[in-house]
Amino acid sequence: MQNFTRRKVLALGAMGVAMPWVTKASAQERKITVAAYSDIFEDIYKKAVIEPFMKANPGIRVDYMGMPTSAQNLGMLRAQKAAPQIDVCIMDVVVAKAGGDEGIYKPVTAEQLPVMKQLVPAAIIEGVPGPAVTFDTIVMMYALSKFPTPPTSWKELWNKQHAGRIAIDAPPNLLGVGLTLIANKLAGGGDYRQSIDKGIQLLGEMAPLVQTWDPKPNPYAAVANGVVDLGIGYNARAQTISKQNADRMAVAMPEEGSIAQINTINLVNGSKQPEAALQFMSYALSAEAQATFTEALYYVPTNKGAAISEEARKKTAATPERMARMIDVDWIEVAKFRDKITEQWRRNVISRS
Repeated sequence: MQNFTRRKVLALGAMGVAMPWVTKASAQERKITVAAYSDIFEDIYKKAVIEPFMKANPGIRVDYMGMPTSAQNLGMLRAQKAAPQIDVCIMDVVVAKAGGDEGIYKPVTAEQLPVMKQLVPAAIIEGVPGPAVTFDTIVMMYALSKFPTPPTSWKELWNKQHAGRIAIDAPPNLLGVGLTLIANKLAGGGDYRQSIDKGIQLLGEMAPLVQTWDPKPNPYAAVANGVVDLGIGYNARAQTISKQNADRMAVAMPEEGSIAQINTINLVNGSKQPEAALQFMSYALSAEAQATFTEALYYVPTNKGAAISEEARKKTAATPERMARMIDVDWIEVAKFRDKITEQWRRNVISRS
């Protein structure tokens, strides 16, 4: 048998000589595309989850498509519905529910994904096609140069000393929707499913102090770069960016509590590689992948077996004292009147800025 060294193989390839064993290997490779958040989430998710998955599964190639928001992610899939180019989507639970209702995502079961049996009960949400892959929470971010001591209350957003120095992502962004529910509690508004009027009224009083309702590129950079003194964001990203800018920015979990945010992982209906997609989803939900990602980006894992360090746990929303202060919210119920919240913001909040 002829001895084919690497040099000879490369030389034959350069001359255009057919190499059937190479063609066969290429044909056997399966490719899937995962669409999820861009920016720092993309950078860390690739290293913590996608690269280890491909190393363990050399026959599956995973491409990543970064999207700024879940709404944009869903919009792309709507345009591709007849011939989807995406196989797996990670997005917030409200948008995932909408996509599932439209038949864009295919419901998965524990029979297809046995790893789902390892997840905490809150990870399985009725009416949502895929299980939760991360939990997070809304926090307040602040410029260290403006706060000798950390702010302790959401009411700091109404402090006139910060006029023109506050950044808020308005609805339909879920940060703004979440702030509405927090404000409704601060105002004594009662059950948000019945009325959010008091919360909207209170937000209207804050409006003149806000510099921007659409911070670019995002509220984290706005605070870290000194463009504003205060902003709201998601804990995982805020903690990571504050760690990178430890002399300029910090994160506060106000004493009144906060609201959980849920990201789900979903199988696209019409995926060309559904088996490979399910294999990736299984790995992404595994205790190993969940722990690795939490250590890197401080999301709360959904797998009960994920072992994370105490240092990482302290930066998540999963500490007992933070969990005790969480405001109970049913995001599926909120989804039913999200458009109403957005319209009330347009008429009664943003118009007052």
